[in-house]
Amino acid sequence: MSLTSRLKKQIFIQAQRVVPQHQLSRVVGRVAASENPIVKNAVITAFKAQYGIDMSIAEQSNALKFKSFNEFFTRALKEGVRDIDTDVTSIVSPADGAISQLGPIVEGDIFQAKGQKFTVDNLIADPQLAEPFKNGQFATVYLSPKDYHRVHMPFAGTLTETLYVPGELFSVNQTTAENIPGLFARNERMVCLFDTEIGRMAVVLVGAMIVAGIETVATGKVKPTGRLELNQHDLFLDKGAELGRFYLGSTAVVLFEKDKMTWDAVFKANSTVVMGEAMGHTV
Repeated sequence: MSLTSRLKKQIFIQAQRVVPQHQLSRVVGRVAASENPIVKNAVITAFKAQYGIDMSIAEQSNALKFKSFNEFFTRALKEGVRDIDTDVTSIVSPADGAISQLGPIVEGDIFQAKGQKFTVDNLIADPQLAEPFKNGQFATVYLSPKDYHRVHMPFAGTLTETLYVPGELFSVNQTTAENIPGLFARNERMVCLFDTEIGRMAVVLVGAMIVAGIETVATGKVKPTGRLELNQHDLFLDKGAELGRFYLGSTAVVLFEKDKMTWDAVFKANSTVVMGEAMGHTV
């Protein structure tokens, strides 16, 4: 890597440390929620051009028909665009995106990127709730700005708890993952915990820089309070059912217990995935 590239990375990382992350995200959130036609059309047009958004797979293909940027960003897909793998043993991708990392949770540690890791205790933010996943399996799926931004069920299960965890709002791209220790266990997140036929499962929706919100089907849009908030649920969701959505891009971390499933060998870091695609199978 050249000196210029290293310098750019360091400036990018240090800028995230000094900017007022939450204040910036709130400002972006107000713009993203605006239904003023001039504002929302300008933002949607610029975003669509910058990231090459493919509207042909969207239920509403005219980007300017959406009431706000948020509505555009969390757009539904056209029916039939994504098939949910029907094998009863399959574990499917919760989202369109790219695999950041996947594999075993080793003595409670989850691999983040070269030289970086974090603990499942810190990710879940409750040692008792985290206990079943120690020495289990994990997959981290990164949703880039161009991707479809709804998160779906990797496997059928009953939602039993959601735990809102306050935190920082670093970017979650590869550069930050390689340079910010414990990134996914530091950022604001919503932990969703399930009972399934193969044991406990968790899907953790991780917030990021300028993400204007996280929403789940059980809680609605999360209102940051600055404190841990645990809620009990009894909601069955089938494989492929919508679980939540991000208002701007972020990451979903999926966790399973030990010896309950295995990831298919074809998938590794940087593999592209689409929602509903089989990534692994029960054992």
